[in-house]
Parts: sequence; structure tokens; C-alpha cells
Amino acid sequence: MTNWLPDIRTGDGPLYARLAGRIENAIETGDLPSGAKLPPQRNLAFDLGVTVGTVSRAYQIVRERGLVSGEVGRGTYVMERQADEIRPAPAIRQAPAPRGGERSPLVDNTIAMTSTAAANVGQGPLIGEIIGKASVETGYAGIDYIRSIPSSWQEAGSQWLAHNGWTPDPGTVIPTLGVHAGIMAAVTAVSTIGDRIAFEELCYPATPRAVAMSGRRVARLKSTPDGIDPEDFEHVCAQQHPKALVLVATLNNPTLGTVSEENRQRIVEIARRYNVWIIEDNIYGGLKDQSPTPIASMAPERTFHLDGLSKSVSAGLRSGWISCPKGTLTRVVNAHRLLTGGAPFLLKETAARLVLSGEATRIRSRVREIIAKRSNLAVEWLSAANPDVEVRSDPDCPFVWLTLPDPWLPGTFGKAAREVGVAVDVADEYKIGAISYPCPNVRISLTGPLSDAQLEQGLAALADLLSSPSLNFDSYE
Repeated sequence: MTNWLPDIRTGDGPLYARLAGRIENAIETGDLPSGAKLPPQRNLAFDLGVTVGTVSRAYQIVRERGLVSGEVGRGTYVMERQADEIRPAPAIRQAPAPRGGERSPLVDNTIAMTSTAAANVGQGPLIGEIIGKASVETGYAGIDYIRSIPSSWQEAGSQWLAHNGWTPDPGTVIPTLGVHAGIMAAVTAVSTIGDRIAFEELCYPATPRAVAMSGRRVARLKSTPDGIDPEDFEHVCAQQHPKALVLVATLNNPTLGTVSEENRQRIVEIARRYNVWIIEDNIYGGLKDQSPTPIASMAPERTFHLDGLSKSVSAGLRSGWISCPKGTLTRVVNAHRLLTGGAPFLLKETAARLVLSGEATRIRSRVREIIAKRSNLAVEWLSAANPDVEVRSDPDCPFVWLTLPDPWLPGTFGKAAREVGVAVDVADEYKIGAISYPCPNVRISLTGPLSDAQLEQGLAALADLLSSPSLNFDSYE
């Protein structure tokens, strides 16, 4: 065992983060060579005058960074460092098609009912025209890095984020490279490696994965038909001490859960009691004319509120905005720049012009009409196929959440759908870990590149599968 004792009395951040940093530095300098055994956690905690939990958390962080490995009963060892070398990319093999032959790419003939990007309502030429004008009128700024954030971008964001009587101060708003990038900037700004970030256990999966990749730990909250359960949130706060809560309070993806006004107030009270930041993703709530009060209006001192254009105007513009609590704006700006490399000037300028001119609102209204029409059509097709089908929908939501009848399971239904030329998202894709109850669901998207004809063709194929499940899937290959 290595006789190694770091000094963590000085430095930035909590003690566990300092200790993790000292371990990493010692490995880099060779003070802890490959194969060296780290001190037992209890011994090191005693020598440093800290709790065993502090040492355990630090060891977990360096383990997640791939610097050490440990086994119960053997201890924790520094891993062998790999020499820097360029390795050839592994060959990519195509899996065989279910019935022989070549597997066709999804873009060939499959109807992809997996995207919730804004529907095509003819907005392309208008967006192209605005980009062209902006390129000419902004001069060198249009081809330069973004040196500062124009007030017009903040005003546009304030207008777009405004909802149900609440409008954020433009001075608290910054443009982001989409909502996902904004969430990650907020998470990075208010937490450090090893902190826990809470998510609903059924949610858009890319965000908790990105959070885990950044060295944070994910805490799971129970999903209910009405969004997160405040009692479970309080339990997680008391037991796991999350630094922040990320939630879609209106039309959660994929369950369509919407948190009631009463539960929003309870969530705010709990967050204040346990000093938890709230990151409120309103990307689907922004499609609704009427929705519950934003949590940001109830707890502006701790809530980041985000929305963007991807579901309502144009996913290709990669444009969103985030309003920030007092004292956090600079950190979020810097985190966003470091994570994304900076946003393209012309896209941000185009997004602002779309909002300030009123064109974004008009496009959103037309997209809403498409969504309402397609949502009604989906409910008609799927409900008529089988009396045991449950379709959860909302006229302002670009997807439905289908509860499958017996004997269908999400995996077999998804595979059967693919064999008849339709792609859907199965429930497992939205889980951030094992859950304690059955979830026989699939998400069926209604927008993206789908034409009306493709949508109806896809719904007809899915309805046929639902109508006689025992005859519509062959498990033999």
C-alpha cells in the first residue's frame, strides 16, 4: 500500500472535490504510479480529519474518470496508463436482417415516427430570407465570433419565454444552442463533479446521459401521470442531497405528465428547504396557449427556465434561450461557451428576428394546427384498433404515449413495427435505470419530416399490429 497523504486544507470547492483533484494530480505526476494501492478509505479519512463519506465520494469521482479501479475486499488501485497512440477505428459490421439479405438504412422506406421537430408549414423560404438579410445587414459581425450578446437577442428571448402572465427580465436571459445545451450550461454552472442531479425516471434520455458523462451523478424521481411526485422529491433530497432538479413540468417527454399548480408550489417549497436549484425545461409547454404557471415565476431566485424553437418553428436553427437566477448569468454564459464552442452569430440573429417580428409566433400557430389535427387522427386510429389500447395525448403535443395491450411488450412491438416499415420509440429508451413497475408503452411522434400521407400510412400499420397481436409478430428467425 502506498504511503501517500495529500494536503486538502486549501483549494477551491468542497473537500471531496479537492481530494479527487489531488489524487488525479498525483497520478499525473507519478507520485501514485500505475498499480499503486490507494490508502483504505477509513485510514485516509482519519489521517485527513474528514468523514469516510468524503473519501468515498472522492474515490468514486476518480473511478468514474477511469483513473482507478476497485473491488470489495481488495482495495482501490491506480489503473495502468495507456500509451498515447492512434488506433484504427473498429470495423462496423451490419447486423443481418431478420429474414436474410441486407439491412436497409432507416432513411430508405421506413416511416420514422420518432421525431418531434417542428412540422413543415412552409417556413423554410422565410427563414432563408431572414438569414440572407441578416448576413448583409450585420456586416463583419455576421462572420465573426460572438463578442457580446446584443440586447435584441435578450429581448427576443424574454418574449419567447414569457408565459401565463410571467415575463423574465431581458437582462437575465441569454441565447443558447438549443435547450439541451442550455440545460447542460446550467448544470455545469451550479454543480461540480460528483454532485447529484435529479431527473424524472422517464424522461428525454440525452440529458441525464450527458450529465453523467460530465462526472455528475443522476438521482431518479418517480414518474406519475401528473409528473414528479413531490413526496418522492423530498425523500430524494433528504437521502441523496441533489444539487439541482431538471424537469419538464408541462408535457413531460414521453409521458405527457403535467405538474399541477399545487404540486409546483410543493416542489418549490422542498427545493428551498433543501437548497436545490431548479432547471425548468419548457420546450413542450411552450406549444400550449394555456398552461400552468411557470415554476420560474414562483421561485425566481433558484429557477432556470428554458424554451427554444425546435418543436415550434425550426429544429435546424438550434436556437433557444435560458433565463437565469440572480448572480448566475456570467457562470452560465461561460459554461455555455466552453461546452459548445460558442453559438453561430447568424443563427442567433435569425432566431431573434423571427421572434421580434412576430413571424415565430405565426409559424408556431400553424404548427399547433398541424399537431392538433394529427393528434386527433392518431387517437382515432389507435383507439379503434383494440379496446384495450390506452392513448395519452394532448392537442398541443407532437407525440402520443401508447399503452400496449397484452400480449405486446415494447421491445416486440417496436421490432414488429420496424418489420412493417414503421419506427417508434419504446419505453426503455426513456428510462434512466430500472424502474419498479411495468411500463408497456411506446412513444409515437407526429411531426418531424412526416407528410400527412406518411403519418396516415404509419398509423394504419400500427393499428393493424394492435388489432391482432398474436398474428402480427413472428419471433422465429
